[in-house]
Amino acid sequence: MADTSYLDWPFFEPRHRELAHALNAWAAEHIPQDHGHDVDAECRALVKSLGADGWLRHAIAGTAEGGAGETIDTRAICLIRETLARHSGLADFAFAMQGLGSGAISLQGTPEQRRKYLTRVAAGEAISAFALSEPDAGSDVAAMACAARAESDAQGDYYVLDGEKTWISNGGIADFYVVFARTGEAPGARGISAFIVEADTPGFEIAERIDVIAPHPLARLRFAACRIPATQRVGAAGEGFKVAMRTLDVFRTSVAAAALGFARRALDEALRRATTRRMFKGVLADFQLTQAKLAQMATAIDSAALLTYRAAWQRDQGQGVTREAAMAKMTATENAQQVIDAAVQMFGALGVVSAQPVERLYREIRALRIYEGATEVQQLIIARELLRDTAA
Repeated sequence: MADTSYLDWPFFEPRHRELAHALNAWAAEHIPQDHGHDVDAECRALVKSLGADGWLRHAIAGTAEGGAGETIDTRAICLIRETLARHSGLADFAFAMQGLGSGAISLQGTPEQRRKYLTRVAAGEAISAFALSEPDAGSDVAAMACAARAESDAQGDYYVLDGEKTWISNGGIADFYVVFARTGEAPGARGISAFIVEADTPGFEIAERIDVIAPHPLARLRFAACRIPATQRVGAAGEGFKVAMRTLDVFRTSVAAAALGFARRALDEALRRATTRRMFKGVLADFQLTQAKLAQMATAIDSAALLTYRAAWQRDQGQGVTREAAMAKMTATENAQQVIDAAVQMFGALGVVSAQPVERLYREIRALRIYEGATEVQQLIIARELLRDTAA
């Protein structure tokens, strides 16, 4: 069992501690430790289970739509992601993508959109996806080429989408996608709008399924004369970039929390290995080199946790957290990579055997240093905020 003493930190309220303990008990009973070969089916099953037992309520905003509160509690989603990640990377993915995929609707959706989509997301009855990245527009969102053309006919106002999206999580299994496309109100990032595209919309197709080292549903999407009613636009025309950034701001800190979950599980596994592996008439933990490494691992986790839950607490107090979230995301993911690598090293040859917990963690952590803003992007954000404050 991972150390949970951090729950006593002043960042948390009693309800957060109760949430973390209850979810840990639930996860131990309901989440399988071994993944099968049908990741799509497993992900659907996890979404359904998380929804049926009430955990997805925390991924959306709005009590009328089944949410846990009128706004998303950042500390709650961080604790949920950390706990789920410690048990299963796919379970963390299933939860996180429900929140990220529907986040724009939580933030800017019309009452009709909220009723139609958020209620089903919270219940685990609909799978959502966030479609922002393109083959030539990842970190540089302003380079987006996917376009939406406004038109009208006797049936009303609509948009025609053309282009591609790639690296889309839940691609291929989602029931709907929040898609960001260039609508041309202004140059660069100011001329982008957001749209809800249902999976069975004519002109939309899954162009390619993408396999990655830590299997989860991922795809390249294609839109060809894909007609979307104007009522499916999320937020005002030309404000899609703001919607996307606000959505990412909500969930970026939770990426750090997921990394914490992976790191805590790795430390648990390393401690178990170090205290039971017989070696030279003792155990691995008797060696000072092992003790030093364990100390470094524990310190790396706590330093990342402090940054992560500071950012989560600040956001829940209504404060801006652009710099703090970037610090948390960068530190937690980079530190987790180091912690997990050290755990693999302690396991020796067994550490690279397929399906061993530390081997699985080694594959799971790598993507977190890239998605929702690579480490290098986080460094640029932190420096930009520091320089802006200095200039002010």
